[in-house]
Amino acid sequence: MNDTIITENLSHCFGAHTVLDKLSFKVQEGEVFGLLGPSGAGKTTLIKILTGQLTQTDGHASLLGADTRKLGREEHAGIGAMMDNFGLYERLSVYDNLAFYAEIYQVPHRQIAKMVTDILKSMKLYDSRKTAVSGLSKGMKNRLSLARALMNHAKVLFLDEPTSGLDPATTREIHDVLREQKAKGTTIFLTTHNMFEAESLCDHVGLLSGGHLIEYGEPDEICRKYNHLNRIEITLKNGETITLTNDCTAAAPLANYLEREEISAIHSTEPTLESVFIELTGKGLD
Repeated sequence: MNDTIITENLSHCFGAHTVLDKLSFKVQEGEVFGLLGPSGAGKTTLIKILTGQLTQTDGHASLLGADTRKLGREEHAGIGAMMDNFGLYERLSVYDNLAFYAEIYQVPHRQIAKMVTDILKSMKLYDSRKTAVSGLSKGMKNRLSLARALMNHAKVLFLDEPTSGLDPATTREIHDVLREQKAKGTTIFLTTHNMFEAESLCDHVGLLSGGHLIEYGEPDEICRKYNHLNRIEITLKNGETITLTNDCTAAAPLANYLEREEISAIHSTEPTLESVFIELTGKGLD
């Protein structure tokens, strides 16, 4: 597979304040990459550099094979971005917002109505097509922002906290849409501090703190790496919890519980990404 995004010793400063410090990572074509970190960690700044909105102070970054400082029409046409309701016009209706962007993307006029209608239905916004954006809930605005980002059939999607503050049902709907996009081969760059989101969607994640990439890898791989306890927790049907060391000494007692059909649940003790982040930085992601 080709690398859609490459950064090499990427740094950015605002005056004397270093926001990003020598970041190096790659995102392959068709994968979901999650950048995890608290507010102020530099996640949005990195997206702006990768999409050509900011020029880094030092280092190199490329997107779709082009230097991000020199992105052309072809590269920009391959980008979809969802950033804090950016690009939504509050006084326009849901339908007119998307129709406006269809014009910008030079969709043939005779195709606009069908295109907008289809994407509104897929995002469950069709019944609200005549509603002004100002009258939408936060969840509906997020879905509309995602719909706008998908309109140009982007090769790479940049999503900045796409489910922040949303209810579980709306979050699941957005996750389903992202899985569909991945299945189509779209590369997704996701910033989040939602651990469930990262663990369920992302092929690889990077943990960002103080401008540094402090860990990188597959979510499960990172959690196993920091599994210092290495234990098995067994919940019995009577409610009792038994903890065993995860080695050969657990075989006999585990077999005994299984033979007596006393087990309600078994869990290993590897940490979550949240607890790994806290271990490495001393602070949480929220």
